Amino acid sequence: MTESLLAAARAAQANAHAPYSRYKVGAALATPDGRVFAGCNVENAAYPSGTCAEAGAIAAMVAAGGRAITEILVVGDGPEPITPCGNCRQRIREFADAATRVHAAGAAGVLASFTLDELLPASFGPRHLPPV
Repeated sequence: MTESLLAAARAAQANAHAPYSRYKVGAALATPDGRVFAGCNVENAAYPSGTCAEAGAIAAMVAAGGRAITEILVVGDGPEPITPCGNCRQRIREFADAATRVHAAGAAGVLASFTLDELLPASFGPRHLPPV
């Protein structure tokens, strides 16, 4: 599954709108039923109105009726592994659990993999709230 996520993330990355940072990011996630959703960063001249690649992938999943992430991959072109920002870690947490795999990729492929708990330890999530 990781290779298909990498391919989808790279395809989305190619369409990123990053005229200000010139740092294009792609993300792709998998759902329990095997569907893959991708997104890219979309910058905006009115900082910080842009959106992260992970947010785009999550929005596409939710729009299609998905509600769970089994793994997610983020790709950028830098030499260091790109991991989700703090806001995106919390966005992922809304639809994932502590053991969900988060892959960080670059031009050479997957450079590192983490659990969500490693990236966002002792996180606050939906289960902390009373039932609606």
